[in-house]
Amino acid sequence: MKTALEGNLVFMVIEYLGILSCGLSGGLAAVRKGYDIIAILLVSWISALGGGVVRDVLLGQVPPSGITDKGSVIVTLASGLVVAVAHPEISRMTWSMLVTDAMALGSFAVNGTAKALMCGTGGMTAIFMGMATALVGGLLRDILLNQVPAVIQDQHWYALPSLIGCLLTLASTRAQQHGLYPARVDMALDLAVVALVVVLRIISVKFDILVPGAVDRRSARLPLNDAQLARAIRHLTRGRSNISVTIKHTDEDTGENPDANSDTKKGR
Repeated sequence: MKTALEGNLVFMVIEYLGILSCGLSGGLAAVRKGYDIIAILLVSWISALGGGVVRDVLLGQVPPSGITDKGSVIVTLASGLVVAVAHPEISRMTWSMLVTDAMALGSFAVNGTAKALMCGTGGMTAIFMGMATALVGGLLRDILLNQVPAVIQDQHWYALPSLIGCLLTLASTRAQQHGLYPARVDMALDLAVVALVVVLRIISVKFDILVPGAVDRRSARLPLNDAQLARAIRHLTRGRSNISVTIKHTDEDTGENPDANSDTKKGR
């Protein structure tokens, strides 16, 4: 089952560039681990098409497109062969890889969500399928290579743009089903969603915008008002006076004269 976008030339170019980028990044990770050519090709295929395979299996679309779509398989295997030879040059193409990877993120999210909706799933399931298409391939790659998955380690906007892409795809599809705009506009809107995902991802990396983490409550200090400050001062003062009184009582209870003790010690 193919979505309408899969018949669009522009979208196909974007998706193949994304598949190429994912295959190159997966193969490059395998090269850095010192693996052989078979492992490099396998990791490239998992990185590029693993998310789509998981999506199709969950949707009951078997055999999955990751093994039936000849174009995707050829591009993936070609990326593995290229990175096995040109890995020094590819590792220096940081921004080119970032842009094409963002294209993959957007196209996979949109295509995965649209395909799930075509299979009759609900909105929430479609969003999960879109996220799986966009993220699971890289997740499986990192798990196989015994690395912390990039979707967890990278604090820049990665999963967030794909989630936004899935939500917008769901909204546009529902709007089109209710006749709010003609079907021919749906393709243009999906391409705009892909472009938005790419822009969000690049802006996040370019300007170092991170997803916030947990609040460090140990270092958090809330400002005190006047009443709270006065209460804290009284508490501290009361504590100090109790300490001094305790020491004084201890000296009196012992009945010892410090001067006498010192004289006794001198006499000894």
